Amino acid sequence: MVAQTLRTLPKPHRISIAVLTVFVLILITSSIFSADASKHTTSSLLEPGVVYPVNLQVTSQQLNSKLIQTDITEVTVRSGDNLAKIFQRLNLSASDTYYVSNATGEGIQQLLKMRPGDTLQLEFDTRGKINFIRYPISFQETLVITRQTDSDYSSTIETQEVEARLFFAQGTITSSFWHAGVKAGLSDNKIMELADIFGWDIDFAMEIRSGDTFNVAYEQLYINGEWIDEGNIVAAEFVNQGESFIAVRHSDGSYYSDTGRSMKKSFLRAPVNFRYVSSNFNPKRFHPVQKRIKPHRGVDYVAPVGTPIVSAGKGRVVEAGYNRFNGNYVFIQHGDRYMTKYLHLNTKKVKKGQTVNQGQTIGTLGRTGMVTGAHLHYEFLVDGVHRNPRTVKLPKAAPIDASQKAEFFANAKLQIERLANNKRIMLASL
Repeated sequence: MVAQTLRTLPKPHRISIAVLTVFVLILITSSIFSADASKHTTSSLLEPGVVYPVNLQVTSQQLNSKLIQTDITEVTVRSGDNLAKIFQRLNLSASDTYYVSNATGEGIQQLLKMRPGDTLQLEFDTRGKINFIRYPISFQETLVITRQTDSDYSSTIETQEVEARLFFAQGTITSSFWHAGVKAGLSDNKIMELADIFGWDIDFAMEIRSGDTFNVAYEQLYINGEWIDEGNIVAAEFVNQGESFIAVRHSDGSYYSDTGRSMKKSFLRAPVNFRYVSSNFNPKRFHPVQKRIKPHRGVDYVAPVGTPIVSAGKGRVVEAGYNRFNGNYVFIQHGDRYMTKYLHLNTKKVKKGQTVNQGQTIGTLGRTGMVTGAHLHYEFLVDGVHRNPRTVKLPKAAPIDASQKAEFFANAKLQIERLANNKRIMLASL
């Protein structure tokens, strides 16, 4: 019907109608594509799960915030690095180094303590300006440097809460203390810490016997439920040849016995981190080199050449020399009554007249002088008379300060009860 009507119209009218129709179609098509493009642009700004009004208006500021992208870079500190060198590798300017180094707030000096292997995490904006820097100082602390303006930075230390969980381990020695510790689930560090705690009472080279036992309560540290490191030994018991030794950690970081006396004493039982002991105290020993009966007034500790030898106590070096029998040797006087002697050293680290502290390295183990193999010969004298270093009675340790007794004994009671309960549980499970 429409087509017949159009054919009856004059030719100029038909041409005008055709042109008008094409123009209308172009307008409709353009509107459709424009609406679709508008819909696409708006939807890219919507956040999932958020209900927006139908007449949403997007400002230019909101649009720009959505379009800004950031770049995060992690840098590993190299040997000899400082902030300037790191920034230079990242194509940052000297001004950037200056502004960051002068950030206001706490902890900025930590950047001077960076060590090889440490990491820095930096976030940049689209202009290449630093938004923030994160530098982990420890498992618990992170230095955060934040840009306030292009020339102004602030710093703070973020601290995460550390959760200490209590663990227990116990074992019975059959072949060696080391093997028993590993079997009980203790790390190498914890085994050595345990030996250090009781090292003033027990010579772990000579006095450990099959059947000796240990019982330990120690911490494992967590942040946000994730294990980060081992903590301290809280309390421990070591039964050596039937004698029980108990140590409890106090709030000052030191260990005290169940009677409140310091585990640290005037003398260490062993002056060397030993491998094994070859010869015990024996006043009627047959000398392997001189082929005659000769008193052996000390203890021989066999270990690799170069093993550090430490002073058993605080004192003054009265002799540090060499002869063909003793090889390199060091004699130390401790007060008026006590003297310790260290023979066959590979090297001496102290000189005559020098004052030394307990545990200070005074030389290294060797095989100098009249010896059949590398070892340390160690002697202990009281009032000029040789005594067995293993069994000699030593000065009593100092008691805990009177002002700390109530706090210590309350905590010690709790920790010792925990050790006893754990022992009962473990025995019941056997």
